[in-house]
Amino acid sequence: MEEGGTCRQLLEKREGENETYITEFILLGFGNLHEMQILVFLLFLVIYIVTVAGNILIVVLVVADQHLHTPMYFFLGNLSCLEICYTSTVLPRLLAGLLTGVRIISVSGCITQFYFFGFLVAVECSLLSMMSYDRYLAICKPLHYTTLMNSRICLQLAAVSWMSSFLATAVVIYLMSQLHFCGPNEIDHFLCDFTPVIKLSCSDTSLIKLVTFIFSSIDTLPPFLLTLASYVSIISTILRIPSTSGRRKAFSTCSSHLLVVTIYYGTLIIVYVLPDIDTLRDLNKVFSVFYTVLTPMANPLIYSLRNKEVKEALGKVFIKCMHPKKWVVAHESLCSNKFVSL
Repeated sequence: MEEGGTCRQLLEKREGENETYITEFILLGFGNLHEMQILVFLLFLVIYIVTVAGNILIVVLVVADQHLHTPMYFFLGNLSCLEICYTSTVLPRLLAGLLTGVRIISVSGCITQFYFFGFLVAVECSLLSMMSYDRYLAICKPLHYTTLMNSRICLQLAAVSWMSSFLATAVVIYLMSQLHFCGPNEIDHFLCDFTPVIKLSCSDTSLIKLVTFIFSSIDTLPPFLLTLASYVSIISTILRIPSTSGRRKAFSTCSSHLLVVTIYYGTLIIVYVLPDIDTLRDLNKVFSVFYTVLTPMANPLIYSLRNKEVKEALGKVFIKCMHPKKWVVAHESLCSNKFVSL
């Protein structure tokens, strides 16, 4: 089904002006894969279900298990909440477009999607840097860890991360809402990202580009440098540990997070730092899938499969659900043993 035959381009005439302004965009997405639409739809649907279910499971485990009430898992719980919102900002509309063939989105809807998308990207950069800093303190400053990373500091760091990203993105969105779009109205992407949307504006975009550059630099560059510095220090400290088992144990506490950081920042750099040329444009769309769709799905899998504490908490929940009587007996036995030891 051809997009031009199914959608209508609404034009709104301003009083006293000769220009007509577009009120709807067309997200081209993966519309060129006509013969594979259903297959692609099913693939993204499975990814969405796995992502939401996996991240909800992480949140439930972090809240329910007392052993996971630590700074590292506090930030992991925040990250999982973010990933649920993040993937829900992008995938439902993509799935609807693949299923119905209608890829129209209003200008206001597009700006709203970009607001949540940009806001959550900024928060994720901050959370990943906080998790790397937490691992730095645990490995490089173990004697001062409880003082420098307690529950009050964790709450403050998380609050600053969410609020600063919210306010910075709100300023950009206000400026974007003042722009006019005269045509064309096709966005060669599966989401409303900043660059493809700005390119369609017939207004002066110099101010919003400058403001966005300043805020995005503040929101992403310091967290990236903090993450980089933390892992340089961590790796340097680990290499100085004399025993092989000690090095392995120290590295195992941060290997999951390092893998997530590498995937996330690697794809972000490819999409936003490499030059915007025709040969890379299609590749950028593919790499955008990595940090918007695949990374949120991979995070709970990486942290659960490579993390001993999460696997133990998951095992406890499984036993409690499948064999409640055994759980009660084991729990009573554990409590009695602790009482005797006291």
